[in-house]
Amino acid sequence: MNQKIQALKDCIASVIVGKEQPVRCVIAGLLCDGHILIEDVPGVGKTQIAAALARSVGGSFNRIQLTPDVMPSDITGFTLVNQQTFALEYRAGAAMCNFLLADEINRASPKVQSSLLEVMEEHQISIDGTTHPLPKPFMVLATQNPVETYGTYHLPEAQMDRFFMRISMGYPSEEEELQILSRTERHNPIDNIVKPVLCPEDILALQEEVKAITVSEPVKRYILRIVAATRTHEALLLGASPRGSIALFKAIKANAFLEGRSYALPDDVKAMAESVLAHRLILSPKGKSRFADTRALVRSVLDSIPVPMEAS
Repeated sequence: MNQKIQALKDCIASVIVGKEQPVRCVIAGLLCDGHILIEDVPGVGKTQIAAALARSVGGSFNRIQLTPDVMPSDITGFTLVNQQTFALEYRAGAAMCNFLLADEINRASPKVQSSLLEVMEEHQISIDGTTHPLPKPFMVLATQNPVETYGTYHLPEAQMDRFFMRISMGYPSEEEELQILSRTERHNPIDNIVKPVLCPEDILALQEEVKAITVSEPVKRYILRIVAATRTHEALLLGASPRGSIALFKAIKANAFLEGRSYALPDDVKAMAESVLAHRLILSPKGKSRFADTRALVRSVLDSIPVPMEAS
């Protein structure tokens, strides 16, 4: 594994116990210039993993606690008139940073959620006819509680589709929770990260290395067959869009890079497909009776699509 990536993993591991797949997905999202939705019940480390990533990489980090009274301008910023020069001046919002933690995103109003669409897709903010580019790299890490529905607003499909991956932390094992108790006995584990191990320039360089990973045509067609299967599946009302195909294509490159390979394999597709595709799908009433959730459906699709042996 790349030494810089290993240093980043070790830094996050000093805060997060176990959870290799969520950590891998978060790093893959960073390497692919994507955004991550962390969806799980309270208290399992959603905010901690986002904060650990931001502390491990130098650059600016903003956190905004989303509630129904948050305004779009709190995220995008606003312009005001300078009383001395009478010129319009831009006042940056929370999104003007390298890492934005949008905590409890489903508690924000639809108007506030919509303000993130341009930010996430085009990495820029347009206000009063002026476009303000965001710093590079830029990454949104959003959290939400899927169980509680009171006082929340469902994320629209257009918003969900802009998240590169959706991950869940899950409950720790007994041994992992024992380590968590030991780490939190005297201080917050986030304090274990004293200084960043990477700078923004390192991330931009690593992103270029990931783009150079080779993906053979059989593996590309394997991706397309999986995505096409979601569009015609009788258990789905909505299948994955071309943005989903592109995201999975990028994700397998990142996974191969994390494995220390210069080429992608069908195993990379299987490793990333659930996190990349599941949140882009909507089960039909018939599908809800057959599958527990869209993650289960993606696993079923993977089992039904032949693996291209010549690419292995």
